[in-house]
Amino acid sequence: METAQLESITSAAMNLPEKERAKLAHDLVASLDGPADISVAEAWDIEICRRINDIESGKTELLDVDEAISRARARIRG
Repeated sequence: METAQLESITSAAMNLPEKERAKLAHDLVASLDGPADISVAEAWDIEICRRINDIESGKTELLDVDEAISRARARIRG
């Protein structure tokens, strides 16, 4: 693509309303990542289901945010 062509596209994009510019920016950045890996999405679905099951069965201890931060800081300190 020629520099003049790129400048023309950029200028046109900059004149779009904010919401449309945001969508365009999102779409452009997403296009750099390549196609979505379905196996990753499936793995996350399985992990989410496992975590929900652990919570519902009582296997997992839920903490409020203050307790979670306190424990994390204690681990960092050693």
